Amino acid sequence: MIWNSLRGIAVAWVLPAALLAQAPKQLTIAAASDLQAALPEIVRAFEGSAPVRVTVSYGSSGTFFAQIQNGAPFDLFLSADMDYPRQLAKAGLADASTLQQYATGHLVLWARRESKLDLSRGLAALTDARVRRVAIANPKYAPYGRAAVAALRSARLYDTVQAKLVMGESLAQAAQLVESGNADIGLLSRSLALGPALQAEGIYGDVRAPYPAIEQAGIIVKTSREPALARAFMAFLRRDDTGRQLERFGFTVPSR
Repeated sequence: MIWNSLRGIAVAWVLPAALLAQAPKQLTIAAASDLQAALPEIVRAFEGSAPVRVTVSYGSSGTFFAQIQNGAPFDLFLSADMDYPRQLAKAGLADASTLQQYATGHLVLWARRESKLDLSRGLAALTDARVRRVAIANPKYAPYGRAAVAALRSARLYDTVQAKLVMGESLAQAAQLVESGNADIGLLSRSLALGPALQAEGIYGDVRAPYPAIEQAGIIVKTSREPALARAFMAFLRRDDTGRQLERFGFTVPSR
């Protein structure tokens, strides 16, 4: 998806005057777990540009999808895939005109540094005799979990590894399984692997086996109490400096 602004061309960032004149308002965002490291700085920058307080809940995209279907009071949904926002729009629960891809995520292997596993082998590292449990996000709810299964199948390793799989409801929970030692290695997002916590504790290696592109998208929920503010945040995601922040955590941003 092509953004409206072009790289290298300065684009004025101006919030609607009505927003600037008001007392701080509240924006609630449901965000995919892979944004935990990258999004806080973006939120702080947005709060510095307007009288607004942003509350972000992180979790699996499938869980948020179900919650929004049941009336959860979110203004904006930042999913780890395009499908969940599209389904909400089709059901009349989100504004289809606001659907916007904000990034593409990438799958990596992550292990604690003391494991001494050779992650340069890619998915073949999962066959190491020291690997007894492999953490992934539950593919029923999490796009990264589905990507992990697809990568294992394309590498013809799924049948070999299936008995070792342990699942977290979200990507963050899968990461916790490896951090805590309840799994030896995890199939996680590059964005979490580059976050301060995991970067300090472990090592990562890219997954080179093919898997469907993890195209991540946002959409404004129809019941939003602050649709203008949600639109302003979506526009903020299109800024060049916001894109650079996402790239710093391993995302690929759409061409400008």
